[in-house]
Amino acid sequence: MSSLNLDDFTDLIERPDGGVRRDAEARRERQIVPPGSLGRLDDLGEWLAAAQGAVPVRPVERPRVVLFAGDHGVAELGVSARPAGSAVELVRDVLEGGRPVSVLARRLDVPVRVVDMALDCDPRALPEDVVRHRVRRGSGRIDIEDALTAQEAEAAFRAGVAVADEEADSGTDLVVLGDVSVGGTTVAAVLVAALCGTDASVVTGRGGVAIDDLVWMRKCAAIRDALRRARPVLGDQLMLLAAVGGADVAAMTGFLLQCAVRKVPVILDGVVAAACALVAQRVAFRAPDWWLAGHDSGEPGQAKALDRMALEPLLNHGVSVGEGAGGLLALPLVQAAAALAAELPEHPEEKRPTEEPEAV
Repeated sequence: MSSLNLDDFTDLIERPDGGVRRDAEARRERQIVPPGSLGRLDDLGEWLAAAQGAVPVRPVERPRVVLFAGDHGVAELGVSARPAGSAVELVRDVLEGGRPVSVLARRLDVPVRVVDMALDCDPRALPEDVVRHRVRRGSGRIDIEDALTAQEAEAAFRAGVAVADEEADSGTDLVVLGDVSVGGTTVAAVLVAALCGTDASVVTGRGGVAIDDLVWMRKCAAIRDALRRARPVLGDQLMLLAAVGGADVAAMTGFLLQCAVRKVPVILDGVVAAACALVAQRVAFRAPDWWLAGHDSGEPGQAKALDRMALEPLLNHGVSVGEGAGGLLALPLVQAAAALAAELPEHPEEKRPTEEPEAV
């Protein structure tokens, strides 16, 4: 019998400090630039202060990109522009600095960590620090079989929790969370449709590399078939991740929940991160207060998930490449909000007379 009780997260996760947020709001009202004139930057600075429990807010000095990687068996149906089992090529490119997230991370001086959970390759093909949390080679084809066994789902979830603890213990003060996968947007769409009670066509997008109409129809059919398998286990989030998720998705869900426990803010990248966040919200309703939606990727499943969690994307630049790139673009905005909240001077206090004026 499993010793993992997801209900524990409901008790462990607290909301960011409301008293500190009120103090941050009061400080903002005293600053020389009128409240509201910085638009959403005001809200971001106050949110970050509450997450840190500090006024004035501290700068974000040790951010990190964390990418969970995996191949999904559903890609065998031809639902992606990339060949099934080819996510390892993307991972190599990220590690070698050739992907958009790698370029942005160099420019912003942010380290990138890749965690292999279920790549369909020999683990010896990648560095040990990348593969040490791997649960299995590839995930099952969710239209006809479970993605994972119950034991594998629990192991992947626990791995995500362990990675969150490693990041918190190392001093990471903000995470940009993304995925490196083939077939991941299909899995994400199934989770979003199942949790939001919508039809497959409502959440089926075109993926990071845009697919044509024929591939879109195959993808929609695969999502519809997987939904039939998802609905009977909606009441058990771990079983849902086993049935129609994947090792990377289960790990990201555990990671998000443990980041909320450890009070580490997270910027969500794309539809896969949003789907994992939606599952995590079902586990602990206060958890989304620790997350920001980095950008609008254009995936309908992401928009549906973010709307359900009342998270508004910070950016809308049409970045659909995934792998944390869009989420990383939002990081400077958060850092700018922190700097403005901490460094804008306050109005000088009005001088009051020390003695009552003489009566005339």
